[in-house]
Amino acid sequence: MLQEFDARNAEIKVWIGQGLVSRKDAKVSVFDSSVQGGDAVWEGLRVYEQGIFCLDKHLDRLQDSAQAMDFVEIPPRSFIKNAIKQTLLVNGMRKDTHIRLTLTRGEKVTSGMDPRLNQSGPLLIVLAEWKPPVYDNTKGIRIMTSAIRRNSPMHLDSKIHHTNLINNILAKIQSNYAGVDSALMLDNLGFIAEMNGTNIFMVKNKELITPTADACLHGITRALVIKLARENSIPVIERNVSLTELYAADEAFGTGSMGELTPITEVDGRTILNRSNSKLTHHLIDLFNESHHRWSVEINDL
Repeated sequence: MLQEFDARNAEIKVWIGQGLVSRKDAKVSVFDSSVQGGDAVWEGLRVYEQGIFCLDKHLDRLQDSAQAMDFVEIPPRSFIKNAIKQTLLVNGMRKDTHIRLTLTRGEKVTSGMDPRLNQSGPLLIVLAEWKPPVYDNTKGIRIMTSAIRRNSPMHLDSKIHHTNLINNILAKIQSNYAGVDSALMLDNLGFIAEMNGTNIFMVKNKELITPTADACLHGITRALVIKLARENSIPVIERNVSLTELYAADEAFGTGSMGELTPITEVDGRTILNRSNSKLTHHLIDLFNESHHRWSVEINDL
């Protein structure tokens, strides 16, 4: 499923560093760490009519990732919130918007991996676009299992929300050649980790099951789905999940800020049969949509 260009994004303003620039002028230096080695952290946020969804949760994770990467001089939260506010206001965006928030280690004095070469401080980028959920959440998606494994904490810990996404991109390339919408990634032991861009849940006998977050990101939408399920007396189990179990699931869906809750209709050519006549996925989608007001921050309140 390929995203389409929205003509409204042709003339947007983007926050780079200390202020706003036009889209055509939104550039970073060839010496910036994001160019030199994917040395940056990022968050994807969605804007609804009620405001910016889970803003502080995303900023918490951004700061945690930057701290794990030993960034210095992380911009104050007030500065980041103001940059987001100014970007949304200048573009007239109050709903149907996705924000790509990136913090790079900054510009180097000369090319190289050593962070001591970064002497200008981190660079903040706020890219807000008119963008609906990237999947058709009514129709659902087809997925396939990638040969590319998700990183474990032994290698590059997936809890760091970094911009070095080659691992995920290689998996996505496989799904493109297979003619499906997304790639399912296993961990180094062969258990399901997540998809190339979203966390994953399955339903079996009216129980909600999701992989233990060992080799995947602790997704913010993932956490909210678990919370909403428990608040509504839906059993939730976090454990290792095998591919065989997913093939026999009653339902399955992905979660993420880019796609929200997306039903999965097929895995490796196997149709998700919904043997128990369960409708838990759509119930959770309704609960999620109804919760926007609980977790959203008004743009004018930033």
